[in-house]
Amino acid sequence: MEDEGIHSRIEQLVGEEHELYERAAEGGLTDTEHRRLDSIKVGLDQCWDLLRQRRALREAGYDPNAARVRDPDVVEGYEQ
Repeated sequence: MEDEGIHSRIEQLVGEEHELYERAAEGGLTDTEHRRLDSIKVGLDQCWDLLRQRRALREAGYDPNAARVRDPDVVEGYEQ
């Protein structure tokens, strides 16, 4: 996936995340919506990680297409 596609996916996920946060503020979320929000957070972390990998590969002179989406357990284990 190219950088533009990753950015588009991020925008899509952020939009959905905001909708769920608004619903939560207006009266709460269902269990399904809570699970979806958690899934969105992981998806965003994976997208940002993929962009960082692509940038690092590009800056090092390698093919950015060699970057791969990492497992949720990996990206969720990073310290901020």
